[in-house]
Amino acid sequence: MAFYEENPSNVSRANLVLGIPSCNEAGTIGHTTMQAARGLVEHFGGLETVIINCDNHSTDGTKEAFFATPSEMPKIYLSTAPEQHGKGNNLRNLFEKVRELEAGIVVVLEADIRNVAPYWVRSLGEPVHNGAGYVCPLYVRHKYEATLTSSLVYPFMRCLYGRRVRQPNVGDFGFRGELVDKFLSSPVWTDAVQHFGIDIWMTTIALNARLPICQSLIGAAKMHRLKDPYAHLPVLFPQVIRTIFDQMIVFADFWRQVKWSKPTLLFGTDIHDIETPIPTEVNVERLHERFLHGFDKYSGMWQEIYDQTICPKLQEIRTLDLQHFSFPTQTWARILFHVANAYFRADETKRTLLLESLLPLYLGKVLSFVKKTERMSLQQTEEYVENECTTFEETKPYLLKVWE
Repeated sequence: MAFYEENPSNVSRANLVLGIPSCNEAGTIGHTTMQAARGLVEHFGGLETVIINCDNHSTDGTKEAFFATPSEMPKIYLSTAPEQHGKGNNLRNLFEKVRELEAGIVVVLEADIRNVAPYWVRSLGEPVHNGAGYVCPLYVRHKYEATLTSSLVYPFMRCLYGRRVRQPNVGDFGFRGELVDKFLSSPVWTDAVQHFGIDIWMTTIALNARLPICQSLIGAAKMHRLKDPYAHLPVLFPQVIRTIFDQMIVFADFWRQVKWSKPTLLFGTDIHDIETPIPTEVNVERLHERFLHGFDKYSGMWQEIYDQTICPKLQEIRTLDLQHFSFPTQTWARILFHVANAYFRADETKRTLLLESLLPLYLGKVLSFVKKTERMSLQQTEEYVENECTTFEETKPYLLKVWE
């Protein structure tokens, strides 16, 4: 259970829990809490609801700002121990509290969303109220805003588990309360899951729980703290990929039976105002440079991991100048399949090196994605991503062969 809890209204039961994970968010949690409270009143006024701030022992007054925000429904504050960090640990405290409260519906909103609105609560909660087991939001994104999702996470997850969930690793969700038992009993609970891996970990468990999955159209970009998408990459990338690979091992019996993907139900198509995505700049020269530097450090490991068709192809890609740079999707899929298999069979030290060696190749794939789509509209780019996913699915027999 949580290291520390404040429950001034002595809430012992709830139909719907709205959780807000945080770490030193005193400047933003009041706005998120206020919008969440309005959403609960407007869309779930007939239910017993509670807002829970699951916090990382913030020292900036987050708890005080949370409780000071007016709301018609009760609030609970949970905290990890002072030395325990990571969003995953916050959410684990939330899962345990949801089970204690016997809540049937859970909505999670991150604390720093500047443009969160009451209808977001409806978008994530109403599908669950109507029978969905798990809800992923579908934000309006610039084509280069989330290249890790577009170039790796979405096509790989879709290939493995057979569901077309476009944004499976965002930080906001809706889900049935019964899923917390699956979360709390998962054999995969690593340092990676406790930090950046938590979002994809939750979605993967939901995909394997045989519950109805839904995507909910938000119609807006998600505006939160401005972050350099590549500044955190050396930490974020291995934690997300490690989580995918760890769960891939656990759920091997399931994904090995999946042959093709199925569409996912879309909620929120009645939203008429679709906002323009926030522009995202990409430094293609820097991507090219980091891709090329990977050969100096990891070419020996690549020779060890990949079959005889991949390394010559990488050398061929290496010779391409920036203007004509291209990284074939089938080669990229085979690389991921080989790394996943090598990770499965490696010790911990080797696993860390495997993930490090994959990063420059991922950056090369991102560069290729940018070069291929730079003249495309957002819709055309989405069609391109869908074609990439189809290539992954067509190449899946190669994964089964490698894995065996």
